[in-house]
Amino acid sequence: MEIKRPALVSLVIAIGTILPGIYSQNKAPLRLVQTIPMPNVEGRIDHMTLDVKHQRLYVAALGNNTLEVFDLRTAKVAQSVTGLKEPQGAVYAPDVDKLFVASGGDGKCYVFAGDPLRQLSVLEVGEDADNIRYDAAGKRVYVGYGNGALCAIDIYTLKRLGDIKLAGHPESFQLEKTGSKIYINVPDARQVAVVDRLRQNVLSVWSLENLRANFPMALIEADHRILVATRRPPKLVVLDSVSGKLVAQMDCAGDADDLFYDAVKKLVYVSCGEGVIDVFAEYDPDQYQEVVRIPTAPGARTALWAPELNRLFLAVPSRGGQQAAVRIYQGD
Repeated sequence: MEIKRPALVSLVIAIGTILPGIYSQNKAPLRLVQTIPMPNVEGRIDHMTLDVKHQRLYVAALGNNTLEVFDLRTAKVAQSVTGLKEPQGAVYAPDVDKLFVASGGDGKCYVFAGDPLRQLSVLEVGEDADNIRYDAAGKRVYVGYGNGALCAIDIYTLKRLGDIKLAGHPESFQLEKTGSKIYINVPDARQVAVVDRLRQNVLSVWSLENLRANFPMALIEADHRILVATRRPPKLVVLDSVSGKLVAQMDCAGDADDLFYDAVKKLVYVSCGEGVIDVFAEYDPDQYQEVVRIPTAPGARTALWAPELNRLFLAVPSRGGQQAAVRIYQGD
C-alpha cells in the first residue's frame, strides 16, 4: 500500500508524540548492568577501544598516565600499563591483534600486543596525539594530532605513511566503509573537513557557522548523514554527508564528548559531562527527537558503543567522593 506524503508526515508526527512517552528514567533504552571500579585511577579519563574476541576493554586514563586493561569475563582490571604521558586515544586492530595508543603528552603512538600487553614499537607522531581510528579496508591506523593533521600508519610494517594537513586540531573523525572519505571535526576552525584517505588531500570543508566546540561525531553511511554534537551551544546537528548541508539541529545535554548511532534500534546515544546519556530517536534521516536523558555521573563523558555486544561502556572519573569506574549499560 502506498502512503502519500501528507499521510506519512502525519504518521511521523504521531509516532513522535508516542515514542518520548515510551522511554523514561525507569524504562530507558540503556540499562545499567555492571560497574567495574578503577580504585587506583585519578584524573581525566579519555577514549576507549574493545577487543571483542578476547573480551578486553582498553581505557586511556589520561590524567593517570596509564592505560587500563579490563577483562570483561572477570569484570576486573587485569593490567595497568604505566610509562605513558597523557594517553588520549586507543584503537584495537583485530587483523594483526595489536593495540595502538595515542599519547598526547609526548606526541607518540605506542603499539602493544599480547596478554598481558607488551610494547612492540613506538612511533613519533606529533604534539597532542589524540583521536585514533582503524581503517580495516586500508589496513592503516589514523592518528589526529597537533595544530591540524592526520597521520597514517601501516599496521603491518608500523611505518608512518604520510600526513593529511587540516585547518586545526582534529577531534572525532569517522571513516567510510564503502568509500575513501574521512569526515573530521575541526572545532578550532568551526568546521567539518572531508578528506580522501587514498589521495591524502582535503576535498571540502563545511562551516558550522555559529555552532562551536564540535567534538563528537557519528557517520550513518547508508543514509548519507553525519551526526555532530556541539558544546556551544549544546546541540545535536544532522549534516548531509554529500553536500555538507545542515538538515536538522536540536537541543542536547551539555559537554558532549562521544556520540554513537544504534543502527538496529535507530537510536542515538550522546555521552555528556553534564552527567547524562542523552538519547535521541530517528524517525527518518532528517528527523530526530530526544526521548530520554539517562542520569550517569558528573564528568562521565567518554564512552564506547559496542553493537556486537549491544552494550555501551561509560568512563566515570574520580571526582570528590566518586570513585573512577567503567559502567556497562545493556541495550534494551
